[in-house]
Amino acid sequence: MTSRFTELVVDCHDPERLAAFWCEVLDFKVIERAKDKVEIGSWVPTVGEVRARQMPPTLVFIQVPEGKTVKNRFHLDVSPIDGSTDGEVTRLLGLGAAKVDVGQGSGRSWVVMADPEGNEFDVLRTLAPCEP
Repeated sequence: MTSRFTELVVDCHDPERLAAFWCEVLDFKVIERAKDKVEIGSWVPTVGEVRARQMPPTLVFIQVPEGKTVKNRFHLDVSPIDGSTDGEVTRLLGLGAAKVDVGQGSGRSWVVMADPEGNEFDVLRTLAPCEP
C-alpha cells in the first residue's frame, strides 16, 4: 500500500492574495476555488495520473481566523530557473515578499524570505544554465 503527496495546505487569512502571490512565484495557475479556499498547481490533477506516478503537489490556501505566531515547522525551497538568485530575490521582494532572519546567520548560499502573510521560504541557488 502506498500514498502520494498530493497537496500542501497553507492556513492563511487571505487565500486569494496568497494564491496570487505563489502563482507569480511558481508560474502556477488557479485550478480550483471554493468558499475560503484556493488551490493552485502546475497541472490539474486527475485520479489516474496521481495513481500512476508521483506528480508535483498542488498548494491549497485555506482561510483560518488565527494568525501565524511562530516560525514554520517546515517550509518551501524555491530555485530560480532562468536568472540569478539575487535577481529572483529582487523579483520576489517586488511581489510582496520580505527578507527575514530566522537565525540562519550570514554568508549562507540561500536567502530566507517570507510571503505576504509571514510564511518563511528559502530561495536557493539558481538552476539557470551557465553561460560559456
